[in-house]
Amino acid sequence: MTTQRLQDYLREQQVDFETVTHPHAFTAAQTAASAHIDGHAMAKTVMVRLDGKLAMAVLPSNEWLDIEQLRKAAGAGEARLASESEFRDRFPECEVGAMPPFGNLYGMEVYVADSLSDDERIAFNAGNHRELMWMRWRDFERLVHPHMASLTRH
Repeated sequence: MTTQRLQDYLREQQVDFETVTHPHAFTAAQTAASAHIDGHAMAKTVMVRLDGKLAMAVLPSNEWLDIEQLRKAAGAGEARLASESEFRDRFPECEVGAMPPFGNLYGMEVYVADSLSDDERIAFNAGNHRELMWMRWRDFERLVHPHMASLTRH
């Protein structure tokens, strides 16, 4: 089930969203394919450490994170991918790897690939590997206040 925390937050903020059930999928690219949506519109959340602090990098499912570009965009001395053991407990209501890109709900910074803003809507995992959520990009940006930067390589 979609995380209650996220649903409650979106309703409190009076944001329209749509939840879509899809066949079980582990990667964002698999989720996009199983839900029959463009891989560019499907956002994936990549957990990273920037100078030792957990953060989210959010990018289209059909692109790869360029960790050096992220490091520069964040003004960090060190940037690396976080291991599951480093972030698993931060998202108790989520399945590992299915965290929604709302770092503001979990006390962490969010860095978003600027290419995600090309579309009017954004899709993302809803806390599990069987559901995704759609919402307007402008609502996502207003709520999350992400740092926008060029973060990817194709």
